[in-house]
Amino acid sequence: MIRSDYRPRAHHLRALVATGVILLLTTAAVTVQDTYSSSIISRFQEYLRINTAHPSPSYNEAADFIALQAKSLSLDFQILEFVKGKPLVLLKWAGKNPAPPSILLNSHTDVVPAEHHKEDHPPFQAHIDPSSGDIYARGSQDIKCVGLQYLEAIRKLQASGFRPLRTVYLSFVPDEEIGGNDGSGKFANSKIFKNMNVAIILMRGAPGHGAKLYDNTAMENLLKSIESVRRFRAAQFDMVKAGLKAEGEVISVNMVFLEAGTPSPTGFVMNLQPSEAQAGFDIRVPPTADVASLERRIAEEWAPTTRNMTFEFKQRASTYDKFGKPILTAFDGSNPWWALLEDAIKNASGKLGKPEIFPASTDACYFRELGLPAIGFSPMANTPILLHDHNEFLNKNEYLRGIDIYESIIKAYASYAEPVKDEASRAEL
Repeated sequence: MIRSDYRPRAHHLRALVATGVILLLTTAAVTVQDTYSSSIISRFQEYLRINTAHPSPSYNEAADFIALQAKSLSLDFQILEFVKGKPLVLLKWAGKNPAPPSILLNSHTDVVPAEHHKEDHPPFQAHIDPSSGDIYARGSQDIKCVGLQYLEAIRKLQASGFRPLRTVYLSFVPDEEIGGNDGSGKFANSKIFKNMNVAIILMRGAPGHGAKLYDNTAMENLLKSIESVRRFRAAQFDMVKAGLKAEGEVISVNMVFLEAGTPSPTGFVMNLQPSEAQAGFDIRVPPTADVASLERRIAEEWAPTTRNMTFEFKQRASTYDKFGKPILTAFDGSNPWWALLEDAIKNASGKLGKPEIFPASTDACYFRELGLPAIGFSPMANTPILLHDHNEFLNKNEYLRGIDIYESIIKAYASYAEPVKDEASRAEL
């Protein structure tokens, strides 16, 4: 938040550093027999109907639902509470060989709030349009679909007789939508996670007196800052619209709140200049950006002390891991997990979209800070991106198609045996 006021005091500017990879498929939707799909869709609807929206998510109800699914698949599970009232459900599909590092499939149980009066259907009813097959619900895209697709893919693999070589873990974490510190943040730094010996994490991947003209008022100073931020945002956005850069390659800035005024029983006092005003901004910084330059801009242009303004980062993350390396996951031949992902999607008759830095904050940052590769992936195709938007929906055939994609990916990852290094040859070198 940026706050302007006549007196020095603690003020805030929210900034988030987030990286990720989002992959989109361009395959056409396929029709799956109703006899196969009805129970799968029913389970998806049941999960969507659990209201896990902030500020009061029904986490325990969601955890109980996930635990029930784990039992139906004979998967080991435990419900962890690193923070009281915020359960994290961890499932385990034991591999034939416990020695190789494991696979972690991550998703989150919480969703953002919905403005009910702006929705065509109740956001937690999971209504299916009978003509189109679209399933309307908060979380249908972000990200309850992915968590259930993991489970349904495992259900299909088990039915085929497949057993993983490596152990596969599934984590259903809380609080991703509000930063993830009490969810993936605590989990990634726990002894439990360390003992899991994880090799790769797969995650999801794209609203005075009022009559006198005062100088240097709180509102005036804040409006100057907002205009400066607006110009910077427009310049960044122009590069995206011109095709010079992708969304994940620019610094995105969005104002999320503006607070000022003196309350009265009927609203606000209209003839009184407020003594302070503040604004909050959600800033997403790609790992390729010059963070020091941005911080100078904030201090010198957006919240300069010369206008009696201060700022504070409410939440921030480093663009480097604990080893001092950029927190970027390679998407080329140097990363065997990327090659496996590409091949698995092709084997499922899919087509991989261009990898990008995902500007939305994801839990991946907590794992990348440990030096672990994390790939954000979504099998959602032929669908308008409505994450955090009104009338969020996912077509039932796209949902079912995504299960097939994940079945191929999980099978490839869980079967991967790293090449054995020839110690004698290495010694000669």
